[in-house]
Amino acid sequence: MTRFTVGLGCDRGVLLATVREAVLAALAQAGARPEQVAAAASIALKRDEAAFLALAEELQWPLSFYEARELAQVEVPNPSETVRRYTGTPSVSEAAALLAAGPVEGTGAPMSALVVEKLKLRGVDGKHATVSIARKSS
Repeated sequence: MTRFTVGLGCDRGVLLATVREAVLAALAQAGARPEQVAAAASIALKRDEAAFLALAEELQWPLSFYEARELAQVEVPNPSETVRRYTGTPSVSEAAALLAAGPVEGTGAPMSALVVEKLKLRGVDGKHATVSIARKSS
């Protein structure tokens, strides 16, 4: 079974329903199911984001957090100066998904391709959730 990692980003205080909707949309785009997700990840600034914690518990996904400097070292297809201004890194969801996926075997480098690039969804709460998905290295 193919395994995936999910990178998460959001506006502060986003509703669980918004994050859930974004994650399910990204999984559908990838042709994946929640039980295929090996891990979810985000930036350390979001360590206390209630929606992320609740979703990880609900779906029984391990959730890890990376420092901005770690995320900033990952090359991504959709960097954002706005994200850099607020977080110190040009990418949260794409970089977190790639880091959580693990290194390409034998190289130590993060995976170079995402299955789902930055999918951004604005929820009924008016806040955004961003989801990226990477294929987990074996």
